[in-house]
Amino acid sequence: MILGAGVYQVPLIQKAKELGFYTIVVSYAGNYPGFALADKFYTLDTTDSGAILEAARREGICGICTTGTDVAVRTLGKVCDALDLCGIPSDAAALLTDKAKMKEMFAAGGVRTADFRKIYSLSDAEEAFHELGAPIVLKVTDSSGSRGVLKVNSISELSASYLLARTFTRKPYLLAEAYIDGCEIGIDAFVQDHKPVLLLPHTKLVYHGERTTVPVGHHFPFSGSPQLMDQIRLQVQRIIDVSGMNNCAMNIDAFVVGDDLYIIEAGGRCGATCIPELISLYGGIDYYAQMIKCAAGDHTDFTLQSAVPCYGTLLFSERRARIGKIDRDRIAGLAKEGIFVSVDYPEGTEVPPITNGTDRIGQLYAPASSREDFEYIRGRAWECIQLI
Repeated sequence: MILGAGVYQVPLIQKAKELGFYTIVVSYAGNYPGFALADKFYTLDTTDSGAILEAARREGICGICTTGTDVAVRTLGKVCDALDLCGIPSDAAALLTDKAKMKEMFAAGGVRTADFRKIYSLSDAEEAFHELGAPIVLKVTDSSGSRGVLKVNSISELSASYLLARTFTRKPYLLAEAYIDGCEIGIDAFVQDHKPVLLLPHTKLVYHGERTTVPVGHHFPFSGSPQLMDQIRLQVQRIIDVSGMNNCAMNIDAFVVGDDLYIIEAGGRCGATCIPELISLYGGIDYYAQMIKCAAGDHTDFTLQSAVPCYGTLLFSERRARIGKIDRDRIAGLAKEGIFVSVDYPEGTEVPPITNGTDRIGQLYAPASSREDFEYIRGRAWECIQLI
């Protein structure tokens, strides 16, 4: 069973079918591409753990999996616990899908993180702003993909930012966090036997909008000092120990200031924005396949076979636009060169300006030894897609 039918889950569904699994996809009702790929699908709210557990029991599933989203992780944990399946425990899933509980967990477990406050009102936000110092970051605690994450530079921006952030959450509270001015990185790992059997930090590519920053891509490998790499290993193990996470992918957002590492968030699932594809390209392993095999209780192997420098990014628009002609022949030609371009929507589709990680037109990933090389590759990719 795969939770989610959106563009980030499509490769997971395709890989499960390629491996010979009967694939049951569960998602909210909507025009999601994963439904057409499934052997069977259920249109259920992926946060409705009771209904999904009932469906899982009825279908006699051997495993349950997701990628690229936090929304379904809590349900996934509850199904794994109830059916004794291999996957993230329910208690760990609950901690890692509420950013406020997560930050409290970090503090309890000695995980270095930015100072924070849990806020229930605008007056709480104002108090936090003065205590933490400008700028601060307001965050919803039950979402992913940079939805409801707003940088607040001055007290005059606070009211509008608070009200906007509230529209993205079902919770009665938000998180106010001290802003860290450093190099933003990601860390992806896979946890088995309560240890990271795969640990890959990577540099983030970030789009800076007017009110928010959106991670739009990644670069492998990340090069840091021996002291910083020791910090990464230490903080990752502390997160595993204090959360109880196991038998799952792990995705971390962090900032580097000198040789100091600050953990911002951790998720009990694989990251999005080309991360599974880049891990596969960089390390010579099929990451989607290994995630699925773990969920099914099969043998896995996360041993890296290579170290290919590579970049990946979302393809997106900074303004509202419409997709014009897509040159599929040219895209196929790029793939023969090892440059992989995908477009999520057909010609004529209206696309919004980017505000979070779901506002994508497609994605691009390729081997590249430098940012300059990748920018040239990105230019070639955009020659395949007309935006009006």
